[in-house]
Amino acid sequence: MNPAGGERGDRRDGRARRRWIGAGLALLVVVFLITTLFGKKGFLEIRHARRSQHSLLLEKQRLEGERRRLEREIRDLETDPRAVELEARDKLWLMRPDEIVIVDPKR
Repeated sequence: MNPAGGERGDRRDGRARRRWIGAGLALLVVVFLITTLFGKKGFLEIRHARRSQHSLLLEKQRLEGERRRLEREIRDLETDPRAVELEARDKLWLMRPDEIVIVDPKR
């Protein structure tokens, strides 16, 4: 037996082992990256959730403004007789007995 041949086999085994370890680590990195980007609670899902959050916040602000306007309108209708009269004229087409109403057909 040649001792040099044994060393050569050991070197080949060492190289092969390093290649397998390197390939395994590369596979782990790829799996980690895919999971980070596309997995549950991954980067893309978080980005989508942030966009949804932004649009929901804008909708919330719009609805809060509408709620304040409606609360003001309710308060005016409960306390101001002129507001009730204006609403009745506008929505119910009510008029005073001495008034003449002219209707614009375009409106």
